[in-house]
Amino acid sequence: MKIASAWVAALAMVAGASAALADGLVDNVNGITLDAEGKVVRFRGLLIDREGKVAQLLTAKDKPPKQLDFRMDGRGMTMLPGLIDAHAHVHALGFTAMTLDLANTTSLDEALSAIRDYAAKHPERRWIIGRGWNQEKWGLGRFPTAAELDSAVPDRPVWLQRIDGHAGWANSKAMELAGIVPATKSPPGGRIEAVGGKPSGLFVDGAMELVDRHVPAPRAAERDVALGEAQKALHARGVTAVADMGTTIDEWQSFRRAGDEGWLTMRIFSYAGGVDNMVAIAGPKPTPWLYGDRLRMGGVKLYLDGALGSRGAWLKKPYADAPGQFGLPFLANAQLRNLMVRAAMDGFQTAVHAIGDAANDDAISAVEELADTYPQDRRWRIEHVQIVDPADIPRLAKHGIIASMQPVHQTSDRLMAEARLGPDRLAGAYAWNSILKAGGRLAFGSDAPVELPDPFAGLAAAISREDEKGQPFGGWLPAERITREAALAAYTSGAARASFAETKVGALQPGLRADFILIDTDPMLSSPSQIRNTIVEETWVGGQRAYKRGGTSAAQDRSTGESR
Repeated sequence: MKIASAWVAALAMVAGASAALADGLVDNVNGITLDAEGKVVRFRGLLIDREGKVAQLLTAKDKPPKQLDFRMDGRGMTMLPGLIDAHAHVHALGFTAMTLDLANTTSLDEALSAIRDYAAKHPERRWIIGRGWNQEKWGLGRFPTAAELDSAVPDRPVWLQRIDGHAGWANSKAMELAGIVPATKSPPGGRIEAVGGKPSGLFVDGAMELVDRHVPAPRAAERDVALGEAQKALHARGVTAVADMGTTIDEWQSFRRAGDEGWLTMRIFSYAGGVDNMVAIAGPKPTPWLYGDRLRMGGVKLYLDGALGSRGAWLKKPYADAPGQFGLPFLANAQLRNLMVRAAMDGFQTAVHAIGDAANDDAISAVEELADTYPQDRRWRIEHVQIVDPADIPRLAKHGIIASMQPVHQTSDRLMAEARLGPDRLAGAYAWNSILKAGGRLAFGSDAPVELPDPFAGLAAAISREDEKGQPFGGWLPAERITREAALAAYTSGAARASFAETKVGALQPGLRADFILIDTDPMLSSPSQIRNTIVEETWVGGQRAYKRGGTSAAQDRSTGESR
């Protein structure tokens, strides 16, 4: 009896200690998270401990501890787990806010006017740098040329990346500085577009490096500003964690400076840009989790093909609108496998960019060939998975391949995909539901800055297959729509698991980091249009407010200890 009483007393002490450790409560919320089976769990309050982790989900019958450092009224707002962008380019997103952005231009003339105005406002810049143009959106029917760019800026080099980052548009001055002449040959994995036997000013995929290497590299301070801009943009849209695809050593150092100086608020799952960066950043094995689980480099990004927009995606059959062109495989069969082996030997995860059906076939085949040699939990990833031969979809489920996809690509690319592939080859295009039904796994992201880093637009697209205008009515290839629960999982638990982060984030449950958002819309009950127009009121990372619409951060107001 004395021993039993001692155990009861000990348990009471533990319970009391847990209550005493409670740091704060966000109460009066319409709380939504998903359980291990992907089912919705609802709650009305979130208790946060002093380590910035979830201590308890409160329901109507639960009474909160009396001793709290702070208590905040959620005013009935919907609380979701912090959303995770499973594929983005963090610094590129930040630099988009600092350089010329042509994403909203709707014609060549409008773009040239914007370029001309930008150059006039920045006479001190030696190069005019930007991105975002899209000849499909302009209705141009062809790629733009250096001569057209010269009409806007003839006296300084201009270098502008296409919206997908897989083609670059240069003026004559930029080509001159890069040493581009009619005899310059296209490099492996790239293409120099020509008009009348001369370079036209358009460089696809691997050919972009011919100009890229002459552009002045950003300074460290500029990279840090870009990182800050990216964090603001992501938090404002409810994103608390992001998989950075293609991290360079310079970008990694920027992440580390932010962590060392205490202003890294985003969780970044880093995938090195190629094996050389992987080794330079992490050395013999993935890095540990740093800065309270805010940063880790655990994988490598490999490029297998280009994009549909520039006809660089590698297809099994020729492009319907460019007979004779199949796209551009970046890596030979043996090269891809050798790089994957190099990463797997040291425990790194591989994420292979594959858009065309031929590229996806080869990536899946590579995993099948290597899986028995590396049977551990590798979580092989394929990035984009946009066009897959229907016969290959069941193979994605084998060995647990993760399909890392971007729902808004479907709504943005729909008309282009129809033109590039033709009506008879659309089965297997952006095939989210088919992948799930075959037993595959999804992780959703934005590919920002290719698309806006807006998970709510992605959620709306995933459940409706309609764009922001509600087109096409009923959805494009509507059989590929997925449920609200599956879509939310792909932006939370699925995206966390895709980066080996499911023990850190991805759901609101005791022991995981208290990453959450407060929004004005219940995505389980709202229309796609309402979801798309969701307003993010607050974004919290590790129990600290990182964003408040029109307000301050938790670091500024938490120190007062006042109820909020």
